[in-house]
Amino acid sequence: MALITLNRPELVNSLNRRMVDSISEFMRESWEDDNCKFIVFFGAGDKGFCAGGDVKEIALQIKEERYADVDMFFQNEYTLDLMVHNSPKPVVVIADGITMGGGLGIAAGASIVLATERTRMAMPETRIGFFPDVGATGWLFSKSPAGYPEYLSLTGYEVSKRECVRLGLATHYLASKDIPRLISIMENFSASGSESKERLSEKIIEEISKYLNSDIPEKKDMDEWVAAYFAGKSDLIDILNSLKKCNQQQKLCEIVFDSIAQRSPTALVLTLKLLRHNENRPVADVFFTELKAAAFITRHHDYMEGIRARLIDKDDHPRWIPDSIEEVDLRKVEL
Repeated sequence: MALITLNRPELVNSLNRRMVDSISEFMRESWEDDNCKFIVFFGAGDKGFCAGGDVKEIALQIKEERYADVDMFFQNEYTLDLMVHNSPKPVVVIADGITMGGGLGIAAGASIVLATERTRMAMPETRIGFFPDVGATGWLFSKSPAGYPEYLSLTGYEVSKRECVRLGLATHYLASKDIPRLISIMENFSASGSESKERLSEKIIEEISKYLNSDIPEKKDMDEWVAAYFAGKSDLIDILNSLKKCNQQQKLCEIVFDSIAQRSPTALVLTLKLLRHNENRPVADVFFTELKAAAFITRHHDYMEGIRARLIDKDDHPRWIPDSIEEVDLRKVEL
């Protein structure tokens, strides 16, 4: 087993370029090592696996107009995420605690993703004027029930505990107290060199199965509501107008309106455009498209303004330009 520990616990293991490049290099070495049969990702500290990219570092680069460095971070991060998707060896992600943004980007391509009672997963990027990236505008469609790719991306809805498995963001659920034992079992797990990636993943699951909990409650009413109002939609204004007429799930409707009101109109419209563009596309194409979208949005007023309001000054009053969905025009933005 190769163990990769994200080790910036004071920042919930947020990814910077140095981390991304180090992880990529180590993964390549693990692939080439015949003695290494699978790779495990773990997050140091007690807050979470990974909160995403180091947004403050990116903001500093933008402030200094180092856009080449900004572009290179996203290119390298997406390359790492694609490596996980295409890994010839199983990848296991222990998604204990906060697993958001770039943390989900690593988890999305893994063979096994383990959630716990402490796990919180989300793509909250539109709240800071960005969009759900790391391939999410593509792979959400193959993982989540109908309507949830749009719902999770637009609202930043936080998925927690067993719900992470129900919505396809994790593959299995266990108690966080059992993680040290799980790691010990995997460290001592032996595998022959002739087994396929799929069979080896199955054997790992068999080895740790006594610690996994398959009791995942359903939420059929919510699933039906999300599918009815979000699946396949191309116009954000149409979504909001239909929700105004909704006489079911009033609490969920109110949450959507409140959430949308907090977010960058430009980022929201861009997000829905990306979802419609990337649905059913190969994951490599999705990353290529998102790289172009990242170059656009990091040069847009709302990105720095969102970071200022949410993370630096923390006044929670971003001044978006434009400040209404109706005024957003992205027809000239090529994907």
